[in-house]
Amino acid sequence: MRLCGKQYALCVALFLTFLVSDLSSAQAQQKSVPVMLANVYHPGVDLSDYWVSEKYDGIRAYWDGAQLHTRGGESINPPAWFVANWPNVPLDGELWAGRGNFAEAVSTARTQKPDDKAWRRMRFMVFDLPAYGGRFDQRLPALEKVVRTIGVSWVQVVRQERVPSHAALQEKLLAVGQSGGEGLMLHRGSSFYKAERNDDLLKMKLHDDAEARVLAHLPGKGRHQGRMGALLVEMPNGLRFRLGTGFSDAQRDHPPAIDSWVTYRYRGLHNSGLPRFASFVRIRTDLAPDGVKSRHP
Repeated sequence: MRLCGKQYALCVALFLTFLVSDLSSAQAQQKSVPVMLANVYHPGVDLSDYWVSEKYDGIRAYWDGAQLHTRGGESINPPAWFVANWPNVPLDGELWAGRGNFAEAVSTARTQKPDDKAWRRMRFMVFDLPAYGGRFDQRLPALEKVVRTIGVSWVQVVRQERVPSHAALQEKLLAVGQSGGEGLMLHRGSSFYKAERNDDLLKMKLHDDAEARVLAHLPGKGRHQGRMGALLVEMPNGLRFRLGTGFSDAQRDHPPAIDSWVTYRYRGLHNSGLPRFASFVRIRTDLAPDGVKSRHP
């Protein structure tokens, strides 16, 4: 059957309507999860109202009572045994593969078809009970009870403790760093669970870190002749700099791809806004070329 011009135009319009509807539905399904976000620790904080824990270098994960999600709202697909007998109440935590294994944790969580062997090395480190309703001082014992009910070794409550002084806090930070940890988290005991960024949750690290996009591979000299000597990278604000330290020989032989994102550590900023003593940390496989977290975990 042949369609006249008006009929053809109507069919096209209907098709586009359905297509937009499907895209909107998909975007709605990927809506960011309403989680608490941390500010950076700063002097003057009253430590008497804070619980302190290790900051785990993994993937922020939110159990909504039926499904695991990333902070960006993407579904995570673990093996059925990993989430068997989990409660029908929300849990907020970190999928963690151990200190120094951030890339492994990201790779495992992003895989649509779960790798059973890889998931055996994962732990869900739970630090909050979002829907409980009380203050953190009250949520913490309730969370411990929930996790005891789950009763498996790969689901653990993040250990929280009080720290009496800022000097003791610095000592704890150094101890965690020497053990290969990333830093500390401070959680205000009197706070309610709010899906916003404020001082109820604070992060504290030995080094500042940030992300930059790889623009080019710069050739090496001397010992690094014939392979990558440095990366030319671009910060989100458009500033560019050479990132040349922190790489293993294997990473220089096979450097991060152009347009990929990398994390680097640094110690403050120059007056120009460029980082001081920048050093490569890892490739950010969870970021797309535009810097947005991938929708395909």
